[in-house]
Amino acid sequence: MKRHRKNRRLKKFLLWFAIAIGAFIIAFLIYFKIAVTITPPEPNDLSVLDLERIKIENDFYVCGNSWLKKSNTGLWELYIEGDAFERGVINGKLTKELIEIQEEAFVEQINKMVPSKFYLNFLKYFVAWFNRNIDNHITDEYLLEIYGVSLSASDEFLYIAPNYHRILDYHAAHDIGHALQDMNMAGCTSFSAWGNKTQDSSLIVGRNFDFYVGDEFAKNKIIMFVNPDNGYKFLMVTWAGMIGAVSGMNEKGLTVTINAAKSEMPLEAKTPISILAREILQYASDIDEAYAIAEKREIFVSESLMIGSAVDNKTAIIEKTPERLGLFESDESYIICSNHFQSDVFANDSLNLKNIKESSSMYRFNRVGELIDKNQIISVNNTAEILRDQKGFNNINIGMGNEKAINQLIAHHSVIFEPAKKLAWISVRPFQLGEYVCYNMDKIFKNFVALRKKIEIYETTLTIPADSFLYSKDYQNFIKFKEISKLIQSSIENNEKIVFIDKNYISTNPEFFMTYSLLGDYYKKSKQYDKAIEYYNIALEKEIPTLLEKEKIVEKREQCLGKKLLQE
Repeated sequence: MKRHRKNRRLKKFLLWFAIAIGAFIIAFLIYFKIAVTITPPEPNDLSVLDLERIKIENDFYVCGNSWLKKSNTGLWELYIEGDAFERGVINGKLTKELIEIQEEAFVEQINKMVPSKFYLNFLKYFVAWFNRNIDNHITDEYLLEIYGVSLSASDEFLYIAPNYHRILDYHAAHDIGHALQDMNMAGCTSFSAWGNKTQDSSLIVGRNFDFYVGDEFAKNKIIMFVNPDNGYKFLMVTWAGMIGAVSGMNEKGLTVTINAAKSEMPLEAKTPISILAREILQYASDIDEAYAIAEKREIFVSESLMIGSAVDNKTAIIEKTPERLGLFESDESYIICSNHFQSDVFANDSLNLKNIKESSSMYRFNRVGELIDKNQIISVNNTAEILRDQKGFNNINIGMGNEKAINQLIAHHSVIFEPAKKLAWISVRPFQLGEYVCYNMDKIFKNFVALRKKIEIYETTLTIPADSFLYSKDYQNFIKFKEISKLIQSSIENNEKIVFIDKNYISTNPEFFMTYSLLGDYYKKSKQYDKAIEYYNIALEKEIPTLLEKEKIVEKREQCLGKKLLQE
């Protein structure tokens, strides 16, 4: 009888415990849903929604005074004007199909990088929670502009998040990827010259934007010309759906480019760095004003913002972390920016010193310095040559695609600015190997109505020819190298054997450490430990970009040595 009562009490307790747990889970899910829901802003005037996009001909559309057209170079050119919501709505209407293409490319690349559905779902909820307060750190102007764009986003991706929430989150993708990967990514390289280092002493700025989210993501670059109701007119190189700035110049001759630095893991999102760069581009006329804007915004990763200023006729670097802010100004007539900090504020910063020691940043920094020293005068043409350089320090061959190279053959875009003349040269695909075509910003803003025709708007006489490497056997070898590398990587992940000849693969990129490291991985997976050790040893003799990558190869080689002993 007592045992029966005990069992009844236990069952009752377990029932109420299960109910309590269930109630807690339901309450948590309701709380989570409420916490991560981001409410769109409310525009004062919705009349812009009535505007219709008119197709003039293939790849050429107008909407009000704004237009979108595709150049014969393959670059898209977009002009928009008006207040924040108007700009966003018109931007979205004009680029609707491009937004969907861009999002498809982005999502596809994420799926390749994270093949686990479980981890993808985890990331989805992690990002939702991480970004739950992101709208509190973006001004109303840019929230309205993003909302306007999101009205043209595809419903195909509603399973990720509502359109507004999703497009808003994408503006922090660079920052989140940076934080999650902790700099296990290729880094951008920028530099600038002025004074006695240039022909007429005026400013020249060059930069590679090495943000790689797959080849498809970089196919539809947009040169966006913005005529806002507040602030300065500006141009920037971007992609559909993106209103933040990564490379741009305004009508005062102020340029902004961003370079990631080493970061601690943040706890929540603040202002995305591209939104801060956009605000500087739109509202700063010189370095002091740019610094003042950077000072008042909170960010959640560490970043360098290289600011070129025609007003100051020099370039400075704003170095910003979630906690501190520094300004680096060069004592020379040139400045270099890679992925570490240089100002006194961070001179003894342990994270920055670790980054200098372990990453490829200082190597690229020194290589740029070496090439600048070789050129007595920096011109637009030799700026392009430096940005396209694939060699290592002292001109050694370090393999195609090496992160230690200035040109890593992954650039989304490369730009050269002459701020005093309001000229911007933008690279044509692939990477920075195609032509650099020149846009005269003043001329375009002055004649934006007349340019609502299917005519080329770049300065044809100022085009910098494509890199001869693009037409070489080496480039064809690089294409083959990428194709075979993907097959080998896939075979490793799926535990499948493939037929290929080692020496043929090696011949496509013989000086690149990854060629041998990947072969080592393949033979390690196949339990052919002698061959794996042989290739790991060769990889260790090559120029390896980071200490972490070198340590991983050493660790895998040691594992193979251990397995080989067991076999014997």
